[in-house]
Amino acid sequence: MFWELDPMSGERAVDSGDPALEKEAWISGTLLEWGSCGKIAYVDGVPAGFVLYSPPLYTPRSVAFPTSPVSADAVLLMTAHIIPEFSGGGLGRMLIQGVAKDLTRRGVKAIEAFGDLKWEEPSCVVPAEYLLSVGFKTVRPHLRFPRLRLELKSAVSWREDVEVALERLLGSMSPERALRPV
Repeated sequence: MFWELDPMSGERAVDSGDPALEKEAWISGTLLEWGSCGKIAYVDGVPAGFVLYSPPLYTPRSVAFPTSPVSADAVLLMTAHIIPEFSGGGLGRMLIQGVAKDLTRRGVKAIEAFGDLKWEEPSCVVPAEYLLSVGFKTVRPHLRFPRLRLELKSAVSWREDVEVALERLLGSMSPERALRPV
């Protein structure tokens, strides 16, 4: 619940013992009000990684960063993670491309993220080095948490076969997927 609640509310959710319920409520509310807010990558039917994103309005913690606010024309890439046994194979890049494709369809101009320049282990903030490697550029420098930006017009340059592969690999946390008959 790092991004989804302000620091005080986050502490209360942890103290109450049910942050998973708070996360589920946040995802449900965001899906209903705004739409898809995440992607999951599967390898041979096994979840291998994920990414969460939303407008900064849905992420109260984003205003606490020294390089905030997120630009008005951008969506915030909140967090991402690839399970270690699947890392190094390009899944992280494919997840970002999937997010870019989704947001481009919605008319969003950019993705922004707060990177961590001193990242050492998995956390809620994505390593700045990774963001830079997939095309983000620094828009507001900081010694620890720079704000980075990926312009979507340059991110949408995949060939059709790559898009088909993405659709097969990526699951989406979207209302349409949840409502499909089994």
